[in-house]
This record gives sequence, C-alpha cells and structure tokens, in this order.
Amino acid sequence: MGPVVLLTVVVLAVFVGFEVVSKVTSKLHTPLMSGANAIHGIILVGAIIVAGQASDPWVLGIALLAVVLATVNLVGGFVVTDRMLEMFSAHKRTRIPASSGAAKAGGAAGEGHPGEGSSADAAGESK
Repeated sequence: MGPVVLLTVVVLAVFVGFEVVSKVTSKLHTPLMSGANAIHGIILVGAIIVAGQASDPWVLGIALLAVVLATVNLVGGFVVTDRMLEMFSAHKRTRIPASSGAAKAGGAAGEGHPGEGSSADAAGESK
C-alpha cells in the first residue's frame, strides 16, 4: 500500500471512531471500557508487527510512534476502568477514616501525643 492509502485509512478510522464513541450514552461507557481495552491490545500487537516489518526509516518512526501511543492508550484505559470500578465498589465497602494518635488515645485532635499531657496539665489544672 502506498502512503496516501495508509493516510486515508488512518483519517477514516479516526473519523469513524470519533463518531461511534460520541454516539454512546454515558451509562454504557463503563461496561464498554473492558472491550475497548481488548481492542487497544490488538492495536498494540498490530503496531508492533508493523514496526518489525518496516523497511524505510520514516515508516519505522511512525510505527514506533504508533506503538508508544497504543501503549499509552492501553494503560490509560486500564487506569480509567480501575477508577470507574472503584467508584462503584466504594458503596459496598465502608471506609474508616484514619485518625491521629491523640484522638485514638481519647484526647481531642491536635492536643499532642499520648502521654505528653494536655494543655490543662501544663497550666497546673487537673483533669
């Protein structure tokens, strides 16, 4: 294939991809992310194959750029999927907030470490 045909395929793929993704409702984005990650993995394998068979230096440069972009896209997709799944599973788990050492010892937060005494002890008053 010539460079004009390859560029035409890339431009059409970008246009079709944008149109397809923009038509999906936001409720379906989370379930479709796992399928999209699989597709990105296939794209990464294809980019690696093209880079391995490149004969011209400029084709190799573009293929290596495709490998880098496909890798970033794949990793970013897994990160976004993980965050989305964490949002949905946060409702099922109750999180206990971390408290300071003084609050754990029964004192008010900000009064210092346990065993040091409070500001009332320093003024000569007893508890």
